[in-house]
Amino acid sequence: QVQLVESGGGLVQPGGSLRLSCVASGFSFSINVMGWYRRAPGKERELVATITSGGANYADSVKDRFTISRDNAKNTVYLQMNSLKPEDTAVYACNLKGSGGGRNYDAWGQGTRVTVSS
Repeated sequence: QVQLVESGGGLVQPGGSLRLSCVASGFSFSINVMGWYRRAPGKERELVATITSGGANYADSVKDRFTISRDNAKNTVYLQMNSLKPEDTAVYACNLKGSGGGRNYDAWGQGTRVTVSS
């Protein structure tokens, strides 16, 4: 039973910063991709950033402001968010994709809310 526990969301003023964390546990398979997605009010869920052994990928709307990173020893992925804008307000969810023993895995966290407002 894979568990993804997210933290770091909250209220921040425009121009401020937040760092989201996601800790994965309860698995023995290989992790292929870890990433962050978000769902803003009135919008569909969208990709924010993903990271693999080959590097990171970002949505155009967050490129140069957000940075995704991971600590393999801690099974943790981070999202450093700088220069936050009101349009970044959303519920951010952690995603893990992996494989092992002839099975594929696709796990999601519960989401953490980020509100950017004065």
